[in-house]
Amino acid sequence: MCFPAVMAWLYFVVLAQPMRETGRPSAAALAAYLAGKVIQFGFPIFWLLRVERRRLRPAVPSFQGLSIGLVFGIAVTALILGTYHGLLKNSPILADLPGRIRDKLILFHAQTPGRYLGLAVFLAGFHSLMEEYYWRWFVFGELRRRLPVALAIALSALAFMAHHVIVLAVYLPQHFFAAALPFALCVAAGGAMWAWLYHRTGTIYSSWISHLVIDAAILTVGYELVFGPATG
Repeated sequence: MCFPAVMAWLYFVVLAQPMRETGRPSAAALAAYLAGKVIQFGFPIFWLLRVERRRLRPAVPSFQGLSIGLVFGIAVTALILGTYHGLLKNSPILADLPGRIRDKLILFHAQTPGRYLGLAVFLAGFHSLMEEYYWRWFVFGELRRRLPVALAIALSALAFMAHHVIVLAVYLPQHFFAAALPFALCVAAGGAMWAWLYHRTGTIYSSWISHLVIDAAILTVGYELVFGPATG
């Protein structure tokens, strides 16, 4: 539950300093990011097979609850885009954000619009699926076996929020209490909703479609901040 937050601190804070100083990608930060993801997404399989000695029983894909996840994703997307265009677009809170996003894009060699879009497809599509597998199927699923469902939802949502606190603090360092922390609490609320949806449906696909749509909205805002309006 804590590992993703530790890794986010390592590659977004500790190892990012040389990149900020030189303006060039940090091989150490990229290596830490990739190694962290391999460990994070590989650990659930290791835990089930080697520690708990349980068999993996892949379920037939089910899209039960897909409409609930999609409606939630669209509603949050409207809230994100409405808040950005209606309140935050010209706010001093976001004044330094484009430059900070560009600094992070250097890490992934995604400084051009085309490369950014490629990264966005990967993050919104594949990475969101892997996060649902990790946070809902594994973390929440294991907590649910040991704790009351409501407590399992709350703990998994707070753990899901933790690494986002670090990331948002890096992007909005001067506005932690005004923006970074409230945004992180919104992430926790989303994590709680997705855990509940997984508990209700027994499948991560309904929460994944919701996660994908919301990530796409966030990445659209990021594109506009760095490169100008997405329609331009």
